[in-house]
Amino acid sequence: MRDNPALCFPLAEYKRRLTELRERMQERLLDAVVISDPENLFYLTGYQTTGYSYFQALVVPLDGEPVSITRELEASNIVHRTWVEEARCYTDTGDAIQELFYTIKDLGLENKCIGYERNSYFFPAYQQDRFHYHMQAGEGNLLDCYGIVEEGRICKSQVEIELMRSAALATEAGMQAGIDAVQAGATENDVAAAACAAMFRAGSDYPAVLPYVTSGPRTMIGHATWEGRTIQPGEHVFLEMAGCVRRYHTAMMRTVLLDEKSAAMQSAEATMIEALEAAHELIRPGLMVTDLDKCVRDIICHNDVGAKLITRVGYSIGIAFAPSWDEGYIMSLKQGDETVLRPGMTFHLIPWMWGVEGDKTCGISDTILVTEEGCESFFTLPKEMTVV
Repeated sequence: MRDNPALCFPLAEYKRRLTELRERMQERLLDAVVISDPENLFYLTGYQTTGYSYFQALVVPLDGEPVSITRELEASNIVHRTWVEEARCYTDTGDAIQELFYTIKDLGLENKCIGYERNSYFFPAYQQDRFHYHMQAGEGNLLDCYGIVEEGRICKSQVEIELMRSAALATEAGMQAGIDAVQAGATENDVAAAACAAMFRAGSDYPAVLPYVTSGPRTMIGHATWEGRTIQPGEHVFLEMAGCVRRYHTAMMRTVLLDEKSAAMQSAEATMIEALEAAHELIRPGLMVTDLDKCVRDIICHNDVGAKLITRVGYSIGIAFAPSWDEGYIMSLKQGDETVLRPGMTFHLIPWMWGVEGDKTCGISDTILVTEEGCESFFTLPKEMTVV
């Protein structure tokens, strides 16, 4: 491993991550793993690019230096961003999977047990089939090693938490600017532009997902965002965004009203804040996910304004590339999950309300860190709905 002043973290942090990965490889009786998930590659090496739709991988043997495989254009990211010493490149007219097989063969691993991430978005089935075909020539065994890196990612180290604190400052700056931009006659684009500009000026890198900005009846559309609609007097605006620093995200929902707070919105606001406060009081190491889900879900579902909680109550958050800012594939807060919370876990809690009075969606959310004694928020921005 080579030191590199451009690394996100000290080299010792990456050595720890690699050592712990190899311990899990030994537990699973794997001689090597092929890591292709963009978030996992970033976690292990610091490698990042927006060109991750092209095949890229890190071959990690139990002993010896890992080898990176990437498109030739992306090789500069290995040099400038990572500690990896050896990179094998393929051209745009080359064969990425053949390069992967040759690398495994050169490392003397073609007859060994090799894990690979079957769930990786950017290692599609047709490429996996070709990988299996090439490996048939030897006596090796290909096994799914899904989760082997994620086991290390679920609890954040202190240096990761500090990056998330920086991301939280950018999130709050973007949210406050978005709130301030809401007024009758402004467009959703105006609000999004203000939020993005403030977030980026506050130090955010490009987030995995740009802010969600919807107004009036459009708030009922799941995962919709700005479309040029003009905000009308008396309506409400739903905002959700995540700032990002070195690929680490923190996310937040808020709601803005362009009228006096109706009885229904007062009730919705009180219910969401009650759910967040109850979650804060309950969260601690050793708590089962299903108990946290029940706490939040019971409060939200027993509302008097006709709203529903139609999703999980939260999800792990941290490293992310598009198409999503969450780590819900590692851990989601949902019914029946008996996983226990541990210090260092970070979650976006989302006790939002879909269908207030049948035609409005509003949200108040929080990103929290599980501590040794309980939990703490990354944010200081007021939770209450803003009335313009």
